[in-house]
Amino acid sequence: MNTLVSRIAIAMGTLWTAGALSICAQENLRGHWSGSVELPDQSLVMEVDLDKAANGWTGSISIPAQNASGIPLEAITFAEGKFTFRIKGAPGDPSFTGTLSAGGKTMSGDFTQGPGTFPFKFNRTGDPKIEVEKTSPAVSKEFLGTWEGTLDAGQALRLVLKISNNKGVAQAVLVSVDQGGVEIQVNTIDQKDSKLTLNVKMVGGRYESEINKEGSELNGTWTQGGNSLPLKLKKRN
Repeated sequence: MNTLVSRIAIAMGTLWTAGALSICAQENLRGHWSGSVELPDQSLVMEVDLDKAANGWTGSISIPAQNASGIPLEAITFAEGKFTFRIKGAPGDPSFTGTLSAGGKTMSGDFTQGPGTFPFKFNRTGDPKIEVEKTSPAVSKEFLGTWEGTLDAGQALRLVLKISNNKGVAQAVLVSVDQGGVEIQVNTIDQKDSKLTLNVKMVGGRYESEINKEGSELNGTWTQGGNSLPLKLKKRN
């Protein structure tokens, strides 16, 4: 805008106004948004937080019905009233594509996960409340590797936990074998001596465990949705 030169004051005013409106629309994507995705058998309530940081957009999503909160968003783009973003590390690559309303108070479009596409609409209800994603310090070598076990949650669910260190940062994924081999990102990994705690925001789950003296088993409790179940994981040879 400041590179444009015009001898007509009215034209300059028109250009400035257009630029101001564009900036206003850009600002309006920032906020706390509440709404729902219309699935075939239910309306799933979600809350989305979006903010503009120095290095680009950042965001998170919460799904109260699944006790899931602060799930990181990624690939956030916004241009000319159109936006896209997706849920980081979620099965089926769930993503949102839509349009911001002219007044900047609503966003609507399509939610896509796997082969399914469903309409959504969110209303801006306040300022963003983004939970900052934190890295986890590297864990001791006895915790590294692949662990297997079965969770008895009314039906037997075979689980595989993979833990690794990468450049001083601990990383882990939880695989649900009997649910199609879905890989779920573990958000935080906290080790204190022989104890290990994992938080899985995607499903609102938490695993608190302790490794045995031989380093061959993790014995602990899986907590999700107010329910706690014993879960033993054995190290794969």
